[in-house]
Amino acid sequence: MVTISTDTVAETHEFRSGVGAHWPFLSDPRRTIQKDLDIAEYTDPAHNPMIPHVVVLEPGLIVYSVYNGYWYFGRPTIEELRQDLRAVGRKCFPDWDITQPELRTAWKQGRKEQFYPYGRSFSQTLADEP
Repeated sequence: MVTISTDTVAETHEFRSGVGAHWPFLSDPRRTIQKDLDIAEYTDPAHNPMIPHVVVLEPGLIVYSVYNGYWYFGRPTIEELRQDLRAVGRKCFPDWDITQPELRTAWKQGRKEQFYPYGRSFSQTLADEP
Protein backbone atom coordinates (compact mmCIF):
# COMPACT_ATOMS: atom_id res chain seq x y z
CA MET A 1 0.00 0.00 0.00
CA VAL A 2 1.21 3.49 -0.80
CA THR A 3 -0.33 6.95 -0.55
CA ILE A 4 0.61 9.65 -3.05
CA SER A 5 -0.28 13.28 -2.39
CA THR A 6 0.33 16.57 -4.15
CA ASP A 7 1.44 18.15 -0.88
CA THR A 8 5.00 19.09 -0.02
CA VAL A 9 7.21 16.52 1.66
CA ALA A 10 6.69 18.18 5.06
CA GLU A 11 2.90 18.29 4.68
CA THR A 12 2.84 14.69 3.47
CA HIS A 13 4.93 13.62 6.49
CA GLU A 14 2.61 15.49 8.87
CA PHE A 15 -0.44 13.85 7.32
CA ARG A 16 1.14 10.39 7.57
CA SER A 17 1.99 10.97 11.22
CA GLY A 18 -1.45 12.41 11.91
CA VAL A 19 -3.29 9.34 10.65
CA GLY A 20 -0.79 6.95 12.25
CA ALA A 21 -0.03 5.26 8.94
CA HIS A 22 2.63 2.55 8.72
CA TRP A 23 2.86 2.48 4.93
CA PRO A 24 4.82 4.71 2.54
CA PHE A 25 3.54 8.17 1.70
CA LEU A 26 4.97 9.79 -1.42
CA SER A 27 4.95 13.50 -2.20
CA ASP A 28 4.30 14.69 -5.76
CA PRO A 29 3.96 18.50 -5.58
CA ARG A 30 4.86 18.81 -9.30
CA ARG A 31 1.86 16.57 -10.03
CA THR A 32 3.86 14.28 -12.31
CA ILE A 33 1.64 11.29 -11.56
CA GLN A 34 -1.49 13.41 -11.91
CA LYS A 35 -0.38 14.43 -15.41
CA ASP A 36 0.90 10.99 -16.44
CA LEU A 37 -2.35 9.29 -15.40
CA ASP A 38 -4.61 12.20 -16.42
CA ILE A 39 -6.34 12.28 -13.02
CA ALA A 40 -6.56 16.03 -12.40
CA GLU A 41 -9.70 17.17 -10.59
CA TYR A 42 -10.91 19.53 -13.30
CA THR A 43 -13.70 21.04 -11.15
CA ASP A 44 -11.15 22.67 -8.80
CA PRO A 45 -8.59 24.45 -11.01
CA ALA A 46 -7.58 26.76 -8.14
CA HIS A 47 -6.10 23.92 -6.05
CA ASN A 48 -5.42 21.45 -8.88
CA PRO A 49 -5.86 18.30 -6.74
CA MET A 50 -5.80 14.72 -7.98
CA ILE A 51 -8.94 12.63 -8.13
CA PRO A 52 -8.47 10.09 -5.31
CA HIS A 53 -7.79 6.58 -6.56
CA VAL A 54 -7.29 3.24 -4.86
CA VAL A 55 -5.56 0.69 -7.07
CA VAL A 56 -5.21 -2.96 -6.05
CA LEU A 57 -2.23 -4.57 -7.74
CA GLU A 58 -1.23 -8.15 -8.32
CA PRO A 59 2.46 -9.12 -8.29
CA GLY A 60 4.23 -7.68 -11.30
CA LEU A 61 2.24 -4.45 -10.87
CA ILE A 62 -0.74 -5.87 -12.73
CA VAL A 63 -3.89 -3.85 -12.01
CA TYR A 64 -6.55 -6.02 -10.38
CA SER A 65 -9.09 -3.30 -9.54
CA VAL A 66 -9.44 0.47 -9.47
CA TYR A 67 -11.68 2.62 -7.30
CA ASN A 68 -11.93 6.37 -7.74
CA GLY A 69 -13.95 9.19 -6.35
CA TYR A 70 -14.48 11.33 -3.31
CA TRP A 71 -16.00 10.64 0.07
CA TYR A 72 -18.07 7.48 0.29
CA PHE A 73 -19.21 7.41 -3.30
CA GLY A 74 -16.15 6.04 -5.04
CA ARG A 75 -13.81 4.79 -2.36
CA PRO A 76 -13.70 1.08 -1.62
CA THR A 77 -15.05 -0.27 1.61
CA ILE A 78 -12.86 -2.37 3.88
CA GLU A 79 -14.90 -5.37 2.76
CA GLU A 80 -14.29 -4.63 -0.93
CA LEU A 81 -10.55 -4.35 -0.30
CA ARG A 82 -10.59 -7.56 1.74
CA GLN A 83 -12.37 -9.38 -1.10
CA ASP A 84 -9.93 -7.97 -3.69
CA LEU A 85 -6.88 -8.95 -1.63
CA ARG A 86 -8.37 -12.39 -1.02
CA ALA A 87 -8.84 -12.88 -4.79
CA VAL A 88 -5.28 -11.68 -5.48
CA GLY A 89 -3.97 -14.02 -2.77
CA ARG A 90 -5.87 -16.93 -4.29
CA LYS A 91 -4.11 -16.25 -7.60
CA CYS A 92 -0.67 -15.79 -6.03
CA PHE A 93 -0.40 -18.60 -3.49
CA PRO A 94 -0.34 -22.10 -4.97
CA ASP A 95 -1.38 -23.59 -1.63
CA TRP A 96 -4.34 -21.25 -1.06
CA ASP A 97 -6.77 -24.17 -0.97
CA ILE A 98 -4.94 -27.13 0.53
CA THR A 99 -8.02 -29.33 0.15
CA GLN A 100 -7.19 -29.83 -3.53
CA PRO A 101 -6.35 -33.50 -4.20
CA GLU A 102 -3.31 -32.48 -6.27
CA LEU A 103 -1.82 -30.67 -3.30
CA ARG A 104 -2.49 -33.57 -0.94
CA THR A 105 -0.72 -35.89 -3.40
CA ALA A 106 2.21 -33.49 -3.76
CA TRP A 107 2.55 -33.30 0.04
CA LYS A 108 2.55 -37.09 0.38
CA GLN A 109 5.21 -37.31 -2.33
CA GLY A 110 7.41 -34.82 -0.47
CA ARG A 111 7.07 -32.07 -3.10
CA LYS A 112 7.01 -29.27 -0.55
CA GLU A 113 7.94 -26.49 -3.00
CA GLN A 114 4.22 -25.89 -3.57
CA PHE A 115 3.61 -25.08 0.11
CA TYR A 116 4.59 -22.07 2.17
CA PRO A 117 7.47 -21.38 2.71
CA TYR A 118 7.84 -22.88 -0.77
CA GLY A 119 10.76 -25.26 -0.67
CA ARG A 120 12.59 -23.59 2.20
CA SER A 121 12.64 -24.49 5.83
CA PHE A 122 10.69 -22.29 8.19
CA SER A 123 13.94 -21.28 9.92
CA GLN A 124 15.40 -20.17 6.55
CA THR A 125 12.31 -18.09 5.92
CA LEU A 126 12.48 -16.48 9.37
CA ALA A 127 16.19 -15.73 8.92
CA ASP A 128 15.34 -13.62 5.85
CA GLU A 129 12.77 -11.49 7.70
CA PRO A 130 13.96 -7.96 8.55
